[in-house]
Amino acid sequence: MTDNIVVLSTCSDEEEAARLARLLVEEKLAACVSVVPGVRSFYRWKGAVESAGECLLVIKSSRALFGAVREAIEKAHSYEVPEVLALAVVDGAPNYLNWLQSSIRGGSGAGE
Repeated sequence: MTDNIVVLSTCSDEEEAARLARLLVEEKLAACVSVVPGVRSFYRWKGAVESAGECLLVIKSSRALFGAVREAIEKAHSYEVPEVLALAVVDGAPNYLNWLQSSIRGGSGAGE
């Protein structure tokens, strides 16, 4: 098990997704954020089943930064209750994991 996580979040459109992705990378809360457009979500909201087109954010970060990632998303997001789910990274390519760690707060800074 590594200290790395992948955080999933959805946004209403590509503009908001790009804004959040850039914010997280600029603040060194994430090494990389992939924006996946064209996601269709089905969910229960205020007693009704809803459906919406969204963009998925795939955020690469660390457990130590999850609280800060969550707070940044919640503060900057347009949704009343934004999705912020962290998934553990069990293992990965050593070169990629080293780059990830060097690109976020608390890393060695080699990815700057």
